[in-house]
Amino acid sequence: MLTSIRGLVAASLLAGSGLAATPALADDMDPPSDFSISGNAALVTEYRFRGVDLSGGDIAIQGGIDIGHSSGFYVGTWGSSLDEDTVGYGHTELDLYGGWSGDIADGVSADLGVIYYAYPNAGAGDFDYIEFYGSLGFSFGPADATVGVAYAPDQDSLGDTDNIYIYADLGAGIPNTPVSLSAHLGYTDGFLTFTNDSKAFDWSIGADFAVNDNLSVGIAYVGAEGDIPAGAYDFVDDAVVGTLSISF
Repeated sequence: MLTSIRGLVAASLLAGSGLAATPALADDMDPPSDFSISGNAALVTEYRFRGVDLSGGDIAIQGGIDIGHSSGFYVGTWGSSLDEDTVGYGHTELDLYGGWSGDIADGVSADLGVIYYAYPNAGAGDFDYIEFYGSLGFSFGPADATVGVAYAPDQDSLGDTDNIYIYADLGAGIPNTPVSLSAHLGYTDGFLTFTNDSKAFDWSIGADFAVNDNLSVGIAYVGAEGDIPAGAYDFVDDAVVGTLSISF
């Protein structure tokens, strides 16, 4: 569900990069590989997907692995714990994805792919669905921007309707510090909302502190529009979300 959209962020960054080669000690050493393998893991105070709470306000454990090729193609998987009592999708989400990412001009990159959202221990009914995505990234100095779209065609799990998601992300590192700032605005039109007219904005603003090259700590203010009946669980209530993440 590449923010983050999920593990897709890591896949986009890693696709097209090769494994660092060990200096050759002999003429018969294997050549550098065209493939890269990387992983990521995180502990979050809440799992928020496009502003929607999928962990019942509780801590979630997340992680994924990505395989990229020097051509720019990649495949990967990412998973998260869920709250099965409030969300109703079981206690696990597992995403499988693949696509292509690379530079298309100076300071401009593209990412195209497809993702399959699976809920392996959900109850009776259709829950899994497929979504196609595409984005353009722009780099300028210490800042970057991304605009993207994700489209899920008609499927049983979406009530025989479709869903489109449009978003924009901004990020900037504070020079000479390990701190970076980010902002996000998204718009959903379709089944995956909690509004009466099936249209909703979501947003976030956050900061991240890089402890080292692999470990980071983040905090973000997250929310989304929703028409939640009185007394029902509020999936879109604004929240402050903390993240402890590691990449390897």
